[in-house]
Amino acid sequence: MTENKGLKKTLTPFMLWGLGVGYVISGMYFGWNLGLEKGGTGGMAIATIVIMVMYVTFTFSYAELACAIPKAGGVFDYANKAMGKNIGFIAGIAQIVEFILAPPAIAFAIGAYFNAFFPQVPILTSAIAIYFVFTGLNVYGVKAAASFEVIITVLAVGELLLFSGIALPKFEVANLTHNAMPNGWGGVFAAIPFAIWFFLGIEGIANVAEETKNPQKDISKGFGWAIFTLAILCILIFVAATGIAGWEAIVYKNGISGETSDSPLPLALAKITGSNHLMYHLLITVGLFGLVASFHGLILAAGRSTYEMGRVHNIPSFLGKISPRFHTPANALMGNMVIGILALLSGKTAEIIIVSVFGALTLYIISMISIIILRKKEPELPRPFRAPFYPAFPIISLIIATVSIVAMFIFNFKLGLIYFSILIVTFLLYRIFKPSHA
Repeated sequence: MTENKGLKKTLTPFMLWGLGVGYVISGMYFGWNLGLEKGGTGGMAIATIVIMVMYVTFTFSYAELACAIPKAGGVFDYANKAMGKNIGFIAGIAQIVEFILAPPAIAFAIGAYFNAFFPQVPILTSAIAIYFVFTGLNVYGVKAAASFEVIITVLAVGELLLFSGIALPKFEVANLTHNAMPNGWGGVFAAIPFAIWFFLGIEGIANVAEETKNPQKDISKGFGWAIFTLAILCILIFVAATGIAGWEAIVYKNGISGETSDSPLPLALAKITGSNHLMYHLLITVGLFGLVASFHGLILAAGRSTYEMGRVHNIPSFLGKISPRFHTPANALMGNMVIGILALLSGKTAEIIIVSVFGALTLYIISMISIIILRKKEPELPRPFRAPFYPAFPIISLIIATVSIVAMFIFNFKLGLIYFSILIVTFLLYRIFKPSHA
């Protein structure tokens, strides 16, 4: 069957770094500031530090799995091997929920950016248009897609460093400590999903393992460099943006209360340069690259995740076919686009982000249990990269992810019910309709 042969092996460690940072970098530009409304600078800072620890320990543990089992399905393949097909299926659906629902939220933000420059173009129109453009680029080929991703990621990182360089000289400790924990310790837990938004998606590096030239060595390099870059950027942006005029100035459009904003960095910069300055317009323009990098990168990862589930007939098998012309998972990419556009039409971006985070946390929990089981069950499995400080790293990540998903369920009960209903309904359909031979 030539059509299902081979995803092309073209990715290098630098491209993996570009993908890893690119998947995540939009989280530095928008969304995280809404956690300040829940927890203030103190509550959000505590949540962010704990979540950063989770991501560092998770990343180095997940890299072990990705190097030992370099398959496009990521956590789906690892859970399958560790705990069998039923848990593997649940892990695969959780991953698909994360990767398919994060892009619509970002697309909406991109549409809002375009609307600021071209008010005559409705937000939804440009959001749907970019879905078609970037799905098309991913169908065309992974090397073109990854090369584009690296270029816009480098531009987006440069822009964040430039913002920090302008903002930090104006930093005042009083702004950071003012009204630091308006909602006490409850605010720390309520801020968790927004702290996760700082890093959500880095695990997508594992989903391009089959397209990496030397996955056993290069995947761990990509993960390591990406999490190091993101941790530094997260600290810089958090301190620089909140230290200019206090957290309220980058949460609310009027700087005091009321309607919240998805543009914390332009709000912060306007306090320094005013809204007519060249640097202000440069930040808004290049800020778009950060959003596009994450949108495009997550579409790439989602395509591989859906493709692998279709390939083993866990979801309709046509989604597991590779384009004979482009050697990319074209059907999976287009199927994901349809669901993404439907989610976009709901207009509920904050809710979409939270359901996506539920999927991510499920993925983290199942993968950390998988690494512990596989170390015991298959000690002879070749592990070109081994998680440092084992078993401490996977256990720390597992504990923080478990506490986070419980806290999120308490603070977002209805959305939690929707998410777990998706898992239960798809699992029941899988058990009823899965072909016995597959």
